[in-house]
Amino acid sequence: MSNIWDSLGGRKQSKGSEATAPDATSFLSDLPDPTQLHPLAGLNQETLDYITLEDSALDQTPGSRSVLPSRGWSDDLCYGTGTTYLAALTLGGVWGLAEGLQKTPATAPPKIRLNGALNSITRRGPFLGNSAGVVAMVYNGLNSGIGYVRGKHDATNSIVAGALSGAVFKSTRGLKPMAISGGIVATIAGGWTVLSKTFL
Repeated sequence: MSNIWDSLGGRKQSKGSEATAPDATSFLSDLPDPTQLHPLAGLNQETLDYITLEDSALDQTPGSRSVLPSRGWSDDLCYGTGTTYLAALTLGGVWGLAEGLQKTPATAPPKIRLNGALNSITRRGPFLGNSAGVVAMVYNGLNSGIGYVRGKHDATNSIVAGALSGAVFKSTRGLKPMAISGGIVATIAGGWTVLSKTFL
């Protein structure tokens, strides 16, 4: 019974005992080879094609090739919505930072100025990011749907999808805000289409 209690309590054994305490090398020798923990361990990295896309998997609709290769509407939806959300989140954060520093008096202690700036960043950044992400999601869905119906992707699809998505976004505010929002989003979509086709 005392041996069990000694082993649970961590009491050292008597000097006459021949047992030795384990050292660090005996413990570490039981661990697996760290190189085998890598996600690509054992794979021939020269034959991996996870970064490149097969031409047969790419969207074959005329005019669908853009800056990034696309396998269809799901790629456009994910990439377009994600990049728009992150860009708007960053712009909103910069807007909030400028607003927070402007509203806080210059004579205020540094902690008060930091708190004011952080409050403005967390108010403006997510607001702008979420709004732009919703518009981008609707836009990409409409753009892909219009392209599927028409059988081609061009500037007309982007402008119409931009006008519709902007109008849907402000649809609860009345006709004038719908028209303004639709015009803004259609202009941005048309400009992006022209720029992306120019630099391809």
